[in-house]
Amino acid sequence: MDRIEVDGRTVPDPAERLYLMLNKPFGYVSSLSDPDGRPVVADLVKDVGRRVYPVGRLDFDTLGLLLFTDDGEWAFRLTHPRFRVPKTYKVTVAGPISDTALKDLEKGVPLEDGFSGPVKITLVRRDGRASILRMTITSGRKRLLRRMVEAAGYTVIHLIRIGFGSLELGNLKIGQYRLLEPSEVEETKIMVGLL
Repeated sequence: MDRIEVDGRTVPDPAERLYLMLNKPFGYVSSLSDPDGRPVVADLVKDVGRRVYPVGRLDFDTLGLLLFTDDGEWAFRLTHPRFRVPKTYKVTVAGPISDTALKDLEKGVPLEDGFSGPVKITLVRRDGRASILRMTITSGRKRLLRRMVEAAGYTVIHLIRIGFGSLELGNLKIGQYRLLEPSEVEETKIMVGLL
């Protein structure tokens, strides 16, 4: 086994990194603190024994899969646009969405800050009251899916992130977290070129 020494002293191995998945509830801010005193996601993972940081963010009114870690390079690569990590959402839209709107969303729509870019989209259900879509994006622009749906003439009434890269939310209960399996961490590291 190799040892690293500096000035005759052995340098300890770096602590093992921590990787968590949280099912973020509605009404939490994706940060470590909030000047307005709103609940923050860090409160939901404060019993893990060390400081971890959210990987990217979810809006106050968006639920679902939010990652936490103390591995800065992993977090950077998962969120940087250059790595094009897909994020998948279950989107509930008010009313029956038209086939034309679905095609427009899939190709991408113009927004006030530029073209949205294409989206992978699957219609899960459509009835007189609402439509449920599965939408996958690789961009992290602010409130992108909500703004895209509005540009197509509809309103998002519920938004849940259900996938991040190869990771899936599964049946993790709202407000609960779990450690990522070593195989899950490895898959994400391969995806962003860390392995």
